[in-house]
Amino acid sequence: MSSINLDEEVRLYTNNSEREKYTTLATLFGIIVALDYLERAYVRDSITAAEYSPACTRLLSQYKTMLKLVASDVPSVEDFMKRYKMDHPAALHRLKVGVPATVEHSSEAGPETGKWIAETTQASSFITFMDGLRLRMRAKDQLHPMMQDLVTGYARFKGSKDWEGRSRMVSWLITLNGMKASEELTEEQARQLIFDVEHAYAEFFRSLGGEKDDVS
Repeated sequence: MSSINLDEEVRLYTNNSEREKYTTLATLFGIIVALDYLERAYVRDSITAAEYSPACTRLLSQYKTMLKLVASDVPSVEDFMKRYKMDHPAALHRLKVGVPATVEHSSEAGPETGKWIAETTQASSFITFMDGLRLRMRAKDQLHPMMQDLVTGYARFKGSKDWEGRSRMVSWLITLNGMKASEELTEEQARQLIFDVEHAYAEFFRSLGGEKDDVS
C-alpha cells in the first residue's frame, strides 16, 4: 500500500487549461460572496445608495462575464452555489434580478428614476466591456455586441454627442463592423481600445452631476 504524504500539495489541475478553469470558478465564487456582503451592508444602512449602486453594478457585470467563461461547467448559478455549498440568499436574489436594489425599487425614487437607471445601465456596459478586454476577448463576435450596447447607451444622455469618448467608441464600432466575425484585434489595437474605453468611462463619470448628464 502506498503511503500518503500529508505535506504534499494537492493540485486541482494538471495543465494550464484546467488551472484557468479553476481560477475562473474561484473568481465567480468570490464575486457571489462579495455581492452577498454588499447586499447585507446596504440593507443595514452601513453604506449609502451612492456607494452601493456602482459597487453592485460592477459585481453584476463581472458575474455576467465570468459566467460566460464557465458556461460549460456551470449550468446555472443555483447549480454552482449548491455544488459548493454556498448559503448566500441575498446574492442569489440580486443575481436573479440583474440590477442593483436602487433600480429594482426605483418606483420609490421619484422623478430622478429615469436618470438613475440610465446611468446605472451605461456604467454596467462600460464595466462589462472592460472586463471582456482584460479577459483577452479579441474577436469581433465577442466584442461587437458589447460595443453596440455601449454606443447605443450614449443616446440616453443629452449633449453626449459632444463627448470625446463617444466619438472614440463610434470609431471603434465602425472598425469592428468592418471585420469578419472570427477576425481578432491585434494586441496593439486591443491596448489602444482599453485605453480609449477607460478614458470614455472616466469622462462619463466626470460628466455626471453636470449639465451633460441630462437624460432624454
